Amino acid sequence: MKIAIVGTGYVGLVTGTCFAELGVDVTCVDTDASKIERLRSGIIPIYEPNLELLVEKNHKAGRLHFTTSLEEALPEVEIVFSAVGTPPDEDGSADLRYVLQVARTIGRNMERYVLVVTKSTVPVGTAAKVRAAIREEQDKRGVQVPFDVASNPEFLKEGNAIEDFMRPDRVVVGTDSERARDLMTKLYKPLLLNNFRVMFMDIPSAEMTKYAANAMLATRISFINDVANLCQAVGADVNMVRKGIGADSRIGNKFLYPGCGYGGSCFPKDIKALIRSAQENGCRMEVLEAVERVNERQKGILFEKLARHFGGIPNLRGKRVALWGLAFKPGTDDMREAPSLVLIPQLLEAGAEVVAYDPVATDEARRRLGGAVAYAADAYGAVLDADALVLLTEWKEFRLPNWEVVGRAMRDRVVVDGRNIFDRNELRALGFTYYGIGVL
Repeated sequence: MKIAIVGTGYVGLVTGTCFAELGVDVTCVDTDASKIERLRSGIIPIYEPNLELLVEKNHKAGRLHFTTSLEEALPEVEIVFSAVGTPPDEDGSADLRYVLQVARTIGRNMERYVLVVTKSTVPVGTAAKVRAAIREEQDKRGVQVPFDVASNPEFLKEGNAIEDFMRPDRVVVGTDSERARDLMTKLYKPLLLNNFRVMFMDIPSAEMTKYAANAMLATRISFINDVANLCQAVGADVNMVRKGIGADSRIGNKFLYPGCGYGGSCFPKDIKALIRSAQENGCRMEVLEAVERVNERQKGILFEKLARHFGGIPNLRGKRVALWGLAFKPGTDDMREAPSLVLIPQLLEAGAEVVAYDPVATDEARRRLGGAVAYAADAYGAVLDADALVLLTEWKEFRLPNWEVVGRAMRDRVVVDGRNIFDRNELRALGFTYYGIGVL
């Protein structure tokens, strides 16, 4: 079976590589010629555990190809996945220009049946727009080549994407055609053999499922952060509260970890897009509006704790603040909407000196922040002569540091734990001043 994946960003490259690993002949398409050349050389544009090895393996095996021309790939494939970006527009809605560009390219060049599958996260109704764009281009050519449109939203977690693809909780496919359903069943047959759930539904429901899933997860994060802040005010321990409510089987303990806010490429963008989509359809997502407000507020909580400790924002001038972690979560170099991008400007504006360390996101940070921040070679180098240490990303290597070494290196033993991963009793016994989220 031969397929094409348009877009070699996070979703497209992972999806294409994993399908190739399952034995599918995959052509990945991107208009960025330099990116395609790097991929052909085995240089991947993102950090994702084990992805580089799989790209190299399947490219050498002849199952994974890279090209800048969808037109050339189109005659050979049965399915085209559209995995291009849908960045937020100024009003928060999803920008569909790249999705529709792919549709028009297909309409201008297709000569035989093809199934067009939207993999990007898109608002309900996008499949209809894709279908209309393809037909419009066919009408211009005076042809009527048969095609189908389907929706197959991704549910990949950065840092665990390959495992998520190979062992999914579910695969959602939206289609209104038996031919399209048969093709998607054939494509996902290796997963069906392992009894993974492939859930077929109508296209609008599939499009909504992705947004609704991310909205629920984001809601849980903002909820527990709201609870954590109240715990702090009344003297409760959010860690105990989290365990107590998570023991209820109706609630569970997933995504109930308090912290300094969610970030990344999905949650912030998708929440904004869903709120905007509701407005366009005469509805209002009042819960999600609150979720977004809570999250934006939460990203400023670490700066507030630092300023309060040092007796006000003016007293942060000249202070050296060490940051452990820059990426929005462990296992990725993605800094989009990361709490670090809120905290760092606040510290710099207050006149503080910032020294940061992240296992994989340093190059991305340099691209975004330039020389405004100093970068350490390791976690211990970051805390040298620091007046405070802030934990932003819960990388495994930060979980059990040698606190005696950290304490000797720091000028002032202040720790602000933005993810509640440290033992505050241990730190306080060693003479540290500890601040967490939702704990005293």
